[in-house]
Amino acid sequence: MIWPLEQWLTDYPRILDAWEAGGVRGIVIGPLRFWDGEPKFDFTYGRSGATIQTFAPDPAIYRKHGVDPPENVRLDAAKEKQLRGLLDDVARRGWEIMLFGPGHYGRRKSAEQDPFGAISLAAGVEDTLRAFPQANGVIIDGAGEHHYELALHHGSELFEIRDHHRAMYGHLGFDIARMERGMKHLEARFHSLTPSLVRFHQGGGMLGGLSLFDLNEDALYWLRMRQEATLRNMAAIRKQWDGLPRKAKLGTIPRSAAFSVLTTQDYQKTHGFFDYIFPKHYYWHRGFDGMYGTIARWVATLREWNPGLTEADCFGVVKVLFGLQLPGVNKLADLENGFPDEFFDEVVFSETKRALEATGDPNKVIAWVSTGRNPHAGDPMPAHDLKRLLEASHRAGLKRFIYHPDLNLGAAEWKVISRLCGKEWKEDSNGYWPPDTPKPGTWNGGRKPR
Repeated sequence: MIWPLEQWLTDYPRILDAWEAGGVRGIVIGPLRFWDGEPKFDFTYGRSGATIQTFAPDPAIYRKHGVDPPENVRLDAAKEKQLRGLLDDVARRGWEIMLFGPGHYGRRKSAEQDPFGAISLAAGVEDTLRAFPQANGVIIDGAGEHHYELALHHGSELFEIRDHHRAMYGHLGFDIARMERGMKHLEARFHSLTPSLVRFHQGGGMLGGLSLFDLNEDALYWLRMRQEATLRNMAAIRKQWDGLPRKAKLGTIPRSAAFSVLTTQDYQKTHGFFDYIFPKHYYWHRGFDGMYGTIARWVATLREWNPGLTEADCFGVVKVLFGLQLPGVNKLADLENGFPDEFFDEVVFSETKRALEATGDPNKVIAWVSTGRNPHAGDPMPAHDLKRLLEASHRAGLKRFIYHPDLNLGAAEWKVISRLCGKEWKEDSNGYWPPDTPKPGTWNGGRKPR
């Protein structure tokens, strides 16, 4: 994945040559925004600071879709020319190019007109594909996702109905009062778990889980309507997508299979709306979106709400809910030990296999791989973890993956990827050198080797 854009706008032929030798055959570019000033990192993919657009919108396209075109667009002709040159070079190599979101969105007029933003999105995608004919399609990050963190984290929490969801549910005719009753009922249950309840029901399969969580009809209604909203959302997007004048591939990046039902991205029910799904192979601790960190927050929150439970009890609740048992982990402190081989052999393998089996098409599943740090603030996973992650995924049947670097590739990461996918990278500081790792001569004080 290429982002921020500025760092790739010069010297790209040499970089792309090296990547091609290392096995790269496709690329994701975006978000499609330039930085205003010196490129820097933030946790919003530049939404707060990157205000220069990559192309001028065509107002006629937006008006055709019945939405208002973007206004006050700032441009940089020099950077735009460089980006087009980069895209031309990639296209000449025959690589598949997917864009991370459109460069613009239409400005929808009302929730009644466009409750899911599907028309606004379609207008922006049509305009973006006009501007960048080299692209094969567009990826929507986390389409239809509902929150799944128990604690308030990354701006949301499980037991809430946010204003934009409330408006959408109202438009769809859902019984919001019943949804709230069901949500509050389940929240109260999560505050009143006892060791006896957990230890008796955690090994009882589906029926044990129903009893453990005391799922009544209102709670089930809340869960089902969240899912129904997502299905209607995706159907609306697909309908608009199929009406675009230029056919393009549609991809999305859902949470890992274990979390996908609670996020309402159930692969079985949703993959048919997309040409590609990019399951998030995110496993780091802390930060946001990583599996270790998410499970740690669930366990810590359950323990806070239910002081009588042990940490082992809380891990048992998590296993009932998500089906996840982390090898070698029985208490929170165990998460500090890193990832044993069994984690990759069991959890990563299973998560990959589930995604492949849900779609029934290995060519449709492309893992979205990251190893913490930016832009998720997670504990960094070393190259050895990346290697084990990729090898376990491959054993499960995965054919392709996208690597989302910490802004830049590091030498160790590129060594692993090139060795597994193409010609192993030669560590030559006079040739291509992954920019996140300083070159060997950095500490020589300007002296040259004899």
